[in-house]
Amino acid sequence: MNHPDELRYSEEHEWVAVDGTRARIGITDYAQDSLGDVVYVELPGVGANVLAHASCAEVESTKSVSEIFSPVTGTIVEVNEALNDAPEQLNADPYGAGWIFVVEMADPAEVDALLDAAAYRAFVEEG
Repeated sequence: MNHPDELRYSEEHEWVAVDGTRARIGITDYAQDSLGDVVYVELPGVGANVLAHASCAEVESTKSVSEIFSPVTGTIVEVNEALNDAPEQLNADPYGAGWIFVVEMADPAEVDALLDAAAYRAFVEEG
């Protein structure tokens, strides 16, 4: 499993890449592997307010439907529209082309409460 060191992680298996006050969010390699082949992504709406650890999107795979949680509080400023036509990007490139949405964070310090890569690896291995 790949868990890039520069990212932060939630216990709900989302990753966060911070750029100033913006957080790009997707699901981890572990999550996409557990889901199986992704066939549909329900993206959140641009302009929607999200709360940390609250559901804001859905991913449908050949195995199940799973909620996607925002690891941080803020406003959705961008969504990955390419997933509408190519939801399999979540499986093929979860940390690149498979990103899901970007949040303008209300409190960037919330990221400090998320797991670093080593802690996330340990969390997954225990799970």
